[in-house]
Amino acid sequence: MASIDQFKTTYFEECSELLDALYGYLALFADGGADGETMHAVFRAVHSIKGGGGAFGFERLVKFAHVLETLLDLLRADGQMPTTDMAALLIKATDTLSDLIDAARVERDPPPGFENELVALLEAAAEIGPAKGAKVPAKQMVVADEPEVMRTYEIRFEPHPELFKRANEPLLLIRELKRLGEATVAVDLSRLPRLGAIEPEHAYLSWSISLKTTAPKSVIEEIFDFVVDDCDLTISTHLQPAKVERPLATVPSAQPTVLTETGKSDAGAPHSIRVDVDKVDRVVNLVGELVINQAMLSELSSDLPPDLCPGLVNGLETLSQHLRELQEGVMAMRAQPVKSVFARMPRLVREVAGQLQKEVRLVVTGEGTEIDKTVIEQLADPLTHLLRNALDHGIEMPDQREAAGKPRQGTIHLGAGHRSGRIVIEISDDGRGIDRARVLAKAESRGLVAPGSALSDEEIDNLIFLPGFSTAENISSISGRGVGMDVVKRNMQALGGRITVESQFGVGSRFVLSLPLTLAVLDGMVVAVGAETYIVPLTQIRESLRPKPADIRPVLGAGDVLAIRGEYLPLVYLHRHFNVADAVTDPCRGIVMIVESEGDGRMCLVVDELVGQQQVVVKSLEANYDPVEGISGATILGNGRVALILDIGRLRDIISPSARRPSITSSEQNISPPPGLH
Repeated sequence: MASIDQFKTTYFEECSELLDALYGYLALFADGGADGETMHAVFRAVHSIKGGGGAFGFERLVKFAHVLETLLDLLRADGQMPTTDMAALLIKATDTLSDLIDAARVERDPPPGFENELVALLEAAAEIGPAKGAKVPAKQMVVADEPEVMRTYEIRFEPHPELFKRANEPLLLIRELKRLGEATVAVDLSRLPRLGAIEPEHAYLSWSISLKTTAPKSVIEEIFDFVVDDCDLTISTHLQPAKVERPLATVPSAQPTVLTETGKSDAGAPHSIRVDVDKVDRVVNLVGELVINQAMLSELSSDLPPDLCPGLVNGLETLSQHLRELQEGVMAMRAQPVKSVFARMPRLVREVAGQLQKEVRLVVTGEGTEIDKTVIEQLADPLTHLLRNALDHGIEMPDQREAAGKPRQGTIHLGAGHRSGRIVIEISDDGRGIDRARVLAKAESRGLVAPGSALSDEEIDNLIFLPGFSTAENISSISGRGVGMDVVKRNMQALGGRITVESQFGVGSRFVLSLPLTLAVLDGMVVAVGAETYIVPLTQIRESLRPKPADIRPVLGAGDVLAIRGEYLPLVYLHRHFNVADAVTDPCRGIVMIVESEGDGRMCLVVDELVGQQQVVVKSLEANYDPVEGISGATILGNGRVALILDIGRLRDIISPSARRPSITSSEQNISPPPGLH
């Protein structure tokens, strides 16, 4: 049997999913894109959080959720969409609900009275009415001196066999029904198998329940809300006038009314199971080992004459295809939409904008873009830093924006998408942009840059990523300590990613994060440098060639460059950086690979030869050895040797000054292009 802690873990996972959905629905209200079904979805999400919290005794969480649920129920009954003020109140209430869930998760009570202000606002909104001043709907009006409706419910409850596996208990449901009125319960044993065929965890019994109560049908439905997907449920309602002492909620019709509703069927519905991430990771590792073994077998079979074992060769090719499909399937299991991270950002923007007294709108796109779970888990901190930076340093105060001819409300865009086999996340704003003169002066005053340095716009922009750099005049809880943007850059490099910035003073800034889709596998080109072997990510290779001597030109202070199609690209000799002996030193005798990293332009790698293309399983170098500059990881080849995977973006930063520039055109240097390149 699972422990209570496992059930709690599942509950909190479901809460995270429900909160993500809640914020998405409430954003529709704020943008005017919601409908009646959206309101029902909001109500169901809060109700589910409340119901699960009650099962574990989270009293403060349940009480707050109940107050919020009451207001949502009034809004549902009203049939109107919430006003802008009401939508803002619901978002704030969801923030508080999220805090109470977090407190319950860590078993720590929030401060006394933490939620009181929101409770008072929600209760006041419920008293006023869902539309703020609108009349309460007729079906909620109190009609004096009328008999209340006594209902007789005929309930047929047939659990599915797996109901117990969802931690549900039919007897608890029946007890809840009995609290509502007079109940007659009959058990149906027709599905009970012989003793030897009974599965201990399966549900076999069914119940027919006749319930007389004044409660509305919605109360009955709420009792079964948590099991509606795990049972067949039929409810028939008969209305009869019955005298009671308190005033009535509705006026009964002259004749009894019969209403029938059948519970949701699971036919054709999508099915899913919760699997511990560690179990999926173990499968990923095993598949990776299979890929390595398959590569070793292919290496061995390549030494055999093709006509000696044709069946073996064909079998290995088929195995390779199946393994690739298996690997892609397993990686898809680990993939998650970035929505799980993006959903936390609107609250951050609201809170920080409120502290800074700025008017800001966050626009989110590409939430469905999928990325490996291990990458997603490490995205929250960089995005938080970048959004805080945009709010504090980018977006101006409303009066300043108005004076500059901009709308008082600033806009920040957070988007995600796939590009060239990588995921690209963009954070842009329409704020003041980077004041490069101020940035350079601040860097010089802090000793980060030598006085009088002549830096390009790109180099000045990149100064904001230096440790300890900040342009804030005063230190606050939001910024000023210079420990934000350098952390973002380090986190990106640790993930095998890159960050670039584009800015125009007075117009705004745009930060681009480029990340691998997964940290587990990649398609690479195996290259030889002397006796060493390296892997170059295939998505970053643009071209491979053997240049002519006239194509190689030295540039004073910048090393060698390759002249190709009207531009000059810096040459990077891998054997020099990694101190490899007996390597080809002349680019015209080796191979030059033109590579490109996201936003950093192109450069050329000089290698001895191209060994071949191969899908490789990425192993962490830091976990097994020590970090190496310019290396993002390692892999095991088919011959059993370890090959290092190059980090192209990092190589640009550390090899030479020329490699840090996007490219050198013939107009920028006093060099005449070789013949044929004009």
